[in-house]
Amino acid sequence: MVSMERMKLAGSRVTVVGLARSGVASARLLQAVGALVTVADKKEPSQLERMLEQLDRSHVTMNLGDSYESALETADLVIISPGVPYRMDALERVRRRGVKVLSELELASRFLSAPILAVTGTNGKSTTVTLIGKMLQRSGKRVFVGGNLGTALSEAAGEVLHAFQMGRPDPFDLLVVEVSSFQLETVEQFHPWIAAILNVTVDHQDRYDSIEEYVAAKHRIFENQTASDYALFNLDNARVAALRHHVKARVLGFTKTPSLPPDVAGGTYLNGDRIMTTVTGGCQEVCRRGEIKISGHHNVENVMAATTYALLSGCPLDAIRSVLGEFPGLEHALEVVRDRRGVRFVNDSKGTNVDATLKALESIEQPIWLIAGGRDKGGDFSRLAPAIRRRVKRLVLIGEAAPLIAEAVPDYSAIDRAGTLREAVELAAAGAEAGEVVLMSPGCASFDMFADYQDRGRQFKALVNGLP
Repeated sequence: MVSMERMKLAGSRVTVVGLARSGVASARLLQAVGALVTVADKKEPSQLERMLEQLDRSHVTMNLGDSYESALETADLVIISPGVPYRMDALERVRRRGVKVLSELELASRFLSAPILAVTGTNGKSTTVTLIGKMLQRSGKRVFVGGNLGTALSEAAGEVLHAFQMGRPDPFDLLVVEVSSFQLETVEQFHPWIAAILNVTVDHQDRYDSIEEYVAAKHRIFENQTASDYALFNLDNARVAALRHHVKARVLGFTKTPSLPPDVAGGTYLNGDRIMTTVTGGCQEVCRRGEIKISGHHNVENVMAATTYALLSGCPLDAIRSVLGEFPGLEHALEVVRDRRGVRFVNDSKGTNVDATLKALESIEQPIWLIAGGRDKGGDFSRLAPAIRRRVKRLVLIGEAAPLIAEAVPDYSAIDRAGTLREAVELAAAGAEAGEVVLMSPGCASFDMFADYQDRGRQFKALVNGLP
């Protein structure tokens, strides 16, 4: 597979649009196979120094700033980063002249031969992918863990290519990949051995015309599967469960109810406080809920999904149980930062949509000071209103969406506006009393005030740890 793709791309003029993490990785991969690479981004060079330092500038053409779209005019192939809208006019013109526009995910997958374990969904992807990776590693497998989470898949493809060039075996037994709807928009051959949709709730309505279009993008994760593959569905999510009737792969499910429906070949479910599975034949107990270290009711679903993947991949139950008993959760996902004078500060910067914030609120029993707001992605903030009235003692709003969130809770008066995150943290720290929780779960994107959700979360932690 590597040699075929190498021959196809050598000497081709390829334009990579978007110089974020995945754009840089795909440009480096393309350079390694002898493509003539042009990188294009609407940002100015001064804004991209950190990314440009990772490229061999002597063998790449750069087209940056306002005229970046001109780099598409002579391309034989275009690779787009997830943040680049696939329907932008310049890309439509490229397609009309017969040039393919592919995602970095699609490009990278063509260099890989080890089985791909792909996970998508509105929420919980990163936690589930991380759990799967840890379970596989605990059982002694050589695993790549990344994709939309952390390391771009093109980095794995680069390692495989290097091993091929050196006459060495494939460095990976399995590849565990977090996949976003944006990455799935332009797939052609991407073919996971196991694929799952964890959940679908309203998100990215600034990118999609409807929830149906968003679901259709997610559903493409199963597009190239065959009867020898596995498709895993959250049976408690109506939109997801309905999709199981439209795949070619063997259908598995996970659910918080005590049984699986008869049209599902097997899966993992919750019976009382016991997580049970039928994945490997018969019925086995995985563990009890109280034995899972990661907090949050919603993480039971992520645990069931990860367990299903691990068992299908040959992990023994002992390895799965040991990971579940140790893994505390991801950075920026209901991460406890500090207990200060009896007040707990929690960083949930990964809560970039309404449903994620709802799950965070439902996971905390104590009175909450909620710091929320950022860049609106078309979410329905009115869905937060009941939980805010029931669980939030005071709401501190930041960012562009602050007025929209305030309007969505019209009969709630305990609201403060903060011009900066520092101001929000200091205000909450001054007002919160012992036994209460200051939770940052924005329900919005971060790009109005921060580089990304990680930057937002780390700034929050620095501010909290800096409190006297």
